[in-house]
Amino acid sequence: MTRTARPALGTVIFFAVAFALGIYFTFAAVQGDYGLFRRAEIDAEARDLAAQLMAVQFEVAEMENLTRRLSDDYLDLDLLDEQARSVLGMLRSDEIVIR
Repeated sequence: MTRTARPALGTVIFFAVAFALGIYFTFAAVQGDYGLFRRAEIDAEARDLAAQLMAVQFEVAEMENLTRRLSDDYLDLDLLDEQARSVLGMLRSDEIVIR
């Protein structure tokens, strides 16, 4: 009687489990919470937030400049006149308004 060599059932199960774990960890490394795709999303979001931060810092610097120019220590009369006119909606008699 000839016997064909069949792999043992335990060996087949071992390699099937090892293959399944390999597939799982590969998937997790690419698309998981800490995977490559998530890393790319975080990098893009960081660039967007850095750009927003720069814009907000510019606005804050601009507001600080205007606030300093209207303070008691340094009063810019032209800026004060411009702000008063825009708030009150008043003109001098020698001015021409273009809208």
